Amino acid sequence: MSTIAIVGAGKGLGAAVARRFGSEGFDVALIARNEERVDALAAELGSDGITARGYTANVRDPQSLIAALDAATQELGLIEVLQYSPLPQKEFLRPVLETTVEDLKGAVEFSIYGPVAAAHQVLQGMRTLGTGSILFVNGGSGAKPSAGVAGTSIAFAGETAFAAMLHETLKDENIGVGQIIIPGAMGEEGSTKSPADVAEKLWHLHTHHDEFRVFAEELPGAWGPAA
Repeated sequence: MSTIAIVGAGKGLGAAVARRFGSEGFDVALIARNEERVDALAAELGSDGITARGYTANVRDPQSLIAALDAATQELGLIEVLQYSPLPQKEFLRPVLETTVEDLKGAVEFSIYGPVAAAHQVLQGMRTLGTGSILFVNGGSGAKPSAGVAGTSIAFAGETAFAAMLHETLKDENIGVGQIIIPGAMGEEGSTKSPADVAEKLWHLHTHHDEFRVFAEELPGAWGPAA
């Protein structure tokens, strides 16, 4: 049985991805800070016939994230797909002239240390399986820096660089690394930014390892690796 670990799982995108991958036979590890919420989501998915379990971790604490991923592996099996998609905290979204060193420290812990810890934790298992995907979910500032949200603009640039290097390094091992950019807030059902539509795009990235970046909707002026 295949397992997907969703870091930053919630009732919107996380639930949609869990259902999309669950429909393909994946077990689901739901990882977030709030134990009550991930357990409730796991129960809801279970009532739909999807094997899911909740795990708690703070992505700014790499050891807690590593422990959650280890527990998921022990209980559900080797992780074939890792999705890193926690929502940035408000202090990361300040204008550049108001962004302090402490603000950036948190953003770097959130968007660089967390992804690095998570990726390294699951990679050996993917190599054992001979396949896998690491999927990054970022806002528009991950592809087009904005002075209005300096923390994410700076930290997402580092996350994107890490993801792009992984993409190039692992592509010959049948391990895909991809990124989806979602400008602005998630959309309503039927839009290209709806949870279900974004989940479908993430499934596409999982099954098309040659692609690095896709957009939930067009973002003029975006920069960085596109393939």
